[in-house]
Amino acid sequence: MRKGDICEGTITGYDFPNKGSLQVEDRKVTIKGALEGQKVRYMVTKRKSGMAEGRLLEVLEPSSMEDVEPSCPYFGQCGGCAYQTMSYDNQLKLKEKMVKKLLTPVINKSFQEISGCQDKTIDDVWEGILGSPIHTGYRNKMEYTFGDEYKDGPMSLGLHKKGNFYDILNVSGCEITKKEWSQIVDYTLQYFKAQQIPFYHKMRHEGVLRNLVVRQSYATGEFLINLVTTTQWEKYGFVGTDVLKGYVEGLVKLAALPDFDATIAGILYTENDSLGDVVSCDRIECLYGKDYIIEEVMGLKFKVSPFSFFQTNTKGCEVLYEKAREYIMSMESMREDESGQKTANVQAGDALAQSEGKVVFDLYSGTGTIAQMMSPAAGKVIGIEIVEEAVEAAKENAKLNGLDNCEFIAGDVLKAIDLVEDTPDVIILDPPRDGINPKALDKILNFGVKEMVYISCKPTSLVRDLEIILSRGYKVVKVCAIDQFPRTNHCESMVLLSRV
Repeated sequence: MRKGDICEGTITGYDFPNKGSLQVEDRKVTIKGALEGQKVRYMVTKRKSGMAEGRLLEVLEPSSMEDVEPSCPYFGQCGGCAYQTMSYDNQLKLKEKMVKKLLTPVINKSFQEISGCQDKTIDDVWEGILGSPIHTGYRNKMEYTFGDEYKDGPMSLGLHKKGNFYDILNVSGCEITKKEWSQIVDYTLQYFKAQQIPFYHKMRHEGVLRNLVVRQSYATGEFLINLVTTTQWEKYGFVGTDVLKGYVEGLVKLAALPDFDATIAGILYTENDSLGDVVSCDRIECLYGKDYIIEEVMGLKFKVSPFSFFQTNTKGCEVLYEKAREYIMSMESMREDESGQKTANVQAGDALAQSEGKVVFDLYSGTGTIAQMMSPAAGKVIGIEIVEEAVEAAKENAKLNGLDNCEFIAGDVLKAIDLVEDTPDVIILDPPRDGINPKALDKILNFGVKEMVYISCKPTSLVRDLEIILSRGYKVVKVCAIDQFPRTNHCESMVLLSRV
């Protein structure tokens, strides 16, 4: 086997995220995008001692898990929804298998090191996977990119093509959003094409149009539309204010059409001259309406602003938060009196009353959704979040919901946690994809709380952090997976931890 060889084989293994593998003599070959059970043709792209990597060229025979035909016209071209050839039941089975496989070694090892738990395995604490209530039209936020369809081709607005950093695929009709999203994207592309406004070239750092960020409230149906550009209008002979005025007028007319079954809450304009290929903000202006939408989760209202974090599947996040609250309210720490004595087993409503006075830390709190969910069950909830806009939104949301026992602090958990005078009874962790800074995790564990809940959107990061947490005297009480991203290979995980 040499680099560049074209080979065939049957995938016998599958690992997160979306990596199939097969054994060729004494070498493990990993092929991104190949499913277990598929017979594939691939090109060898890397070759090292004991391993190799291949690029998937063709699926010669499907996997037994592939039991439906893909309904999206962009399947195979778009890098987003990898699991369209599987029924939702099979998607859940595969995700559960992936997450459990990653967690098994670290959890089983930890039980072996705890007196009285040597006969336990992950099967004793694993609670399976919870699915999303809706599988299509579930996204409440999308970031679209301006670019060319192919090198030097016509301008497009959409998502990156599979395995390609530059080419942009227009995904009008995408099934993980509702039809009005495609109407907004199509109008935006047509308008700026007609105006002959150039898109921003990432390599040359020239051009105007960068991104279109769309949000929609599942509760109200209102849209928040944010156009992101550079400030290079004059360089190409355009008056930005005039172009934007026409764009806004067209969107308002679009929303008035009979087949547009929604309303537009606000239209925003963001300037971004950063060199990185990210949606960031140098300046933001509200061109129409208001600069937020209102979302509802578990009876609470949340003001969602342009750059604040909010779970992208509203109905799916209700499943996540309900499970988080179940885990938290099952904690002994939430059912002890001030002397540390356990109270009798009680129903959830009574538990809320008996946990009055408890201090809960919600670290990496975003717009404060989990903090406010736990507010009735605690004496005080303290949220820490690095994004200042999200913190301000969290404060406003607490007022909106009439909650007066929530405190939100803007800053990096590593530093901000030193500013908190309160001592936590319970800690909730919901870090970004890369997990927790090791120094921050050390400070968190130094509190020595009896119980914690860790919510993770990337199981490999969870495994890394879990090894540290378990080595510091904690054990896993319950663990589960929650699917918030149907059709994709992404999956959330949740662990309830107790100090030994």
